[in-house]
Amino acid sequence: MHLGNMTLEELIRPEGHTCACGRHHGIGLKFLRIGSGVVETLPEGLQVLGCEKPFIVCDEDTKKAAWHFVQPVLDKAGIAYQLHVIRRVHPEPDEETVGEITMAFDPACDCILAVGSGVINDCCKVLAKAVGKPQLVVGTAPSMDGYASDSSSMIVRRTKTTLYNACPQVIIADTRIMKDAPERMLQAGFGDMIAKYVALCEWRMTALINGEYFCEEIAGMMRASLKKIVESAPRMMERDEAAVGAVAEGLILSGIAMAFAKISRPASGLEHYFSHLWEMFSLDRGLPMELHGIQVGVGTLLCLRLYDRIREVTPSAETFEAACAAWDGDAWKADMRRVFGGAGHGLIEKEETAWHNNDEQARKARFEKILAHWPQLRKIMDEELPPTQQIFALMQKVGMPMLARELGWGDQDVQDAFRLSRNARDKYLTSSLLWDMGMLEEMARDMRAE
Repeated sequence: MHLGNMTLEELIRPEGHTCACGRHHGIGLKFLRIGSGVVETLPEGLQVLGCEKPFIVCDEDTKKAAWHFVQPVLDKAGIAYQLHVIRRVHPEPDEETVGEITMAFDPACDCILAVGSGVINDCCKVLAKAVGKPQLVVGTAPSMDGYASDSSSMIVRRTKTTLYNACPQVIIADTRIMKDAPERMLQAGFGDMIAKYVALCEWRMTALINGEYFCEEIAGMMRASLKKIVESAPRMMERDEAAVGAVAEGLILSGIAMAFAKISRPASGLEHYFSHLWEMFSLDRGLPMELHGIQVGVGTLLCLRLYDRIREVTPSAETFEAACAAWDGDAWKADMRRVFGGAGHGLIEKEETAWHNNDEQARKARFEKILAHWPQLRKIMDEELPPTQQIFALMQKVGMPMLARELGWGDQDVQDAFRLSRNARDKYLTSSLLWDMGMLEEMARDMRAE
């Protein structure tokens, strides 16, 4: 049976799945419930882990959203616990928040229970790894795809980065709680899901250009989930429990896909890097941060418009050679320092000592692959990407922001995020493809926040 046709219970079976891609896919997730009233199964989830006293982490907002559902279940079952409510009004996934919950942790507790969404879940993953305890999560919003992933999107020394730890072993997504999440969080979940179109396209292209690992079974699982979510999106904004459950399921499946692949490729591409870099700009400028999924949605629309242009061009040796001849390493470093601020020095050092994405010979080898495979690459774009207008109409129907300007970003912020996304981490993106072709600057100049 294909992964895309399996039930959630089949996907997370303990023995995992031997796949046609040559790998064995598995996940540490042992107990998953999605639906109305499933918070009642929390004692069962604890029992599956053999745990008796959870250390519960939430903030004031997630406590208000879910504690009146969670507390009676624990009390009725006679389960002892320690509750810690994060003091920060709007906690960030950084050293301060992780430090607070780590210092508050009671060693008498035998597991970590996150009650929340992105920030709470990610910080609890880091804590769970640090103290060597299993983690559970009661989700409060279908706002992001990290519930079941084995990584945390964290801010470390004011730089957005990914830390790999372990996925929660128990996930409970009660649609009674999730349907009442703030409208912006519902929109964020949709934004994080439509990103998968670009992510899957990039994943397949990178396999051709860089020889990276790709699994058609995992990709098929994501496509099936995307179809279901696109059909449910309008009803989600009406707070229909079934639609909210479909989006929550898709987001959790994204995390399962990343765990199966052991990389973020199935769920994250260039569209995520617009968000990552704008978050770094916010940190550097002392500005409040927008929800990740909202920015990812805007980034997805930017990427789809970009791909409309890419499909009109043909790579040429002349353009490539001219770009190589014009390359100025010192100017690139100055640009990195200007755009990334305090984080620029560290990123330059990583490029020069470990990543070597700017290496001329490596660039030439990639360009030759692009030339040889251009018809196949075009075919991948046509197969994986929906019409831009279709996604525009869906975002409009959901009522979410569609322009970078609506999030407070200008043309320069859009262009900087696009141009230097390829240097933010060691990951081949659409911006990397265009740089290899010698067309990155040309494409960047025409990008707008409008």
